[in-house]
Amino acid sequence: MKAIIPVAGMGTRLRPHTYTTPKALFQVAGRPILAYILDEVVKLGVDEVVLVVGHLGDKIVEYVRREYPELGLYAVEQEEQLGLGHAVYLTREYTEGEPVLIIYGDTIFEGDLRGALEGGADARIGVKQVEDPRRFGVVVTEGDRIVRLVEKPSEFVSDLAIAGVNFVRNTPLLFRSLETIINEDRRTKGEYQLTDAFQEMVERGARLEAFQIEDWFDCGKPESLLETNRHLLSKRGDAPDVPGSVVLPPSFVAPTAKVESSIVGPYTSVAEGAHIEESIVRNSIVGEGAFVKGCLLEGSIVGDRARVSGAYQRLNVGDSSEVRLGVS
Repeated sequence: MKAIIPVAGMGTRLRPHTYTTPKALFQVAGRPILAYILDEVVKLGVDEVVLVVGHLGDKIVEYVRREYPELGLYAVEQEEQLGLGHAVYLTREYTEGEPVLIIYGDTIFEGDLRGALEGGADARIGVKQVEDPRRFGVVVTEGDRIVRLVEKPSEFVSDLAIAGVNFVRNTPLLFRSLETIINEDRRTKGEYQLTDAFQEMVERGARLEAFQIEDWFDCGKPESLLETNRHLLSKRGDAPDVPGSVVLPPSFVAPTAKVESSIVGPYTSVAEGAHIEESIVRNSIVGEGAFVKGCLLEGSIVGDRARVSGAYQRLNVGDSSEVRLGVS
């Protein structure tokens, strides 16, 4: 079975980090977002993956080839950011005519997804109830059957958000629907939306069904990234023993990271090659090769190879930056 994973987004809400690191490779709880996705699709029996890449796509392809050599890999470039529907449409050469999973590349999900593959519906759409549905595509259901889909409604339609895990059995109809909305230039929020293609399928008589996603984490902005980091670390519940420092659980410190005379955690991830010295760092993500000295950081994201020294702050520091706090 194949999976389509669109990872071409620019990740504008995670800047400055995504200027140098693609969103799909940003680390939470010690691993890239994409790794959590690929682990789950492998469990479902996926043996081939079609990546839709764009900004820094070569880094994503290199990572998957290195870390998941057992997967057949195809990469399609989305040269212009024309939406998720357009991204999926670009994969038709590799996936049309066979069932396919479509999983958004900036979400982490948990739970047994085998039920998504059951039944004979033309497509099954993963959904989760949310407090603010205006940020998402939503579905209206009658029983399990989906009767209407709307992308980011300005007025209340439904609080069942499309969670980013979709199984499409009738791919020929999906691609005909995508072709229709593209040829007719039907855009929502300026882009060709996959939600609108699913609605086109419904209007053509297809049976689309909803299934519940137990846990779903949108990693598209700093606040949600830190929230996801907290959740995943909570599941681990542990912390390494670092002589001369205190690491409060739950926290992750990579084997090659160095922590000296510091208190780290709870809810903190420290990536490979990072160095924390004489600091207190909690509820934060410290990237690869980053250096933190003499700081109290909370709710912060420190990018790869960034250098931070100074005082108490909440920071969102991009890769290869240097910040000196409290220095005139």
